[in-house]
Amino acid sequence: MAGRERRWLQYAVAVAGIVPVAAGLTGALLGAGLTGDRISITGDSHYRYLSGLLLGVGIIGWSCIPAIEAKTGRLQLLTLIVIVGGLSRLLGLGLTGVPSLPMILALGMELAVTPLICLWQMRVARAHGTELPR
Repeated sequence: MAGRERRWLQYAVAVAGIVPVAAGLTGALLGAGLTGDRISITGDSHYRYLSGLLLGVGIIGWSCIPAIEAKTGRLQLLTLIVIVGGLSRLLGLGLTGVPSLPMILALGMELAVTPLICLWQMRVARAHGTELPR
């Protein structure tokens, strides 16, 4: 059973990683023009930089797939980064209004899906005897 759950977790991380990799790569290549909004060159540069960070988040997530049961620390750090980003997005929602549907879905990934995957990984790590010492 533990091996099957581990495999399903690996599949989930692989699929979930498609979102930040695709969005990050697209944003890095197309810049803010992706949204159709006109912004300054400085704003576009910042958009591309943040897209690159998002791409990195996805790649780091994918790097956890092999031996996922032993990647607790890495996945917890990644989850913390994603949650901080999600809380920042939530703050923006409160300060400036409701963004587009893709941004609402991203918020769900950041504040619900990613933490649930992290908790799942911790469960799998425990089942395999590879959890971090307390």
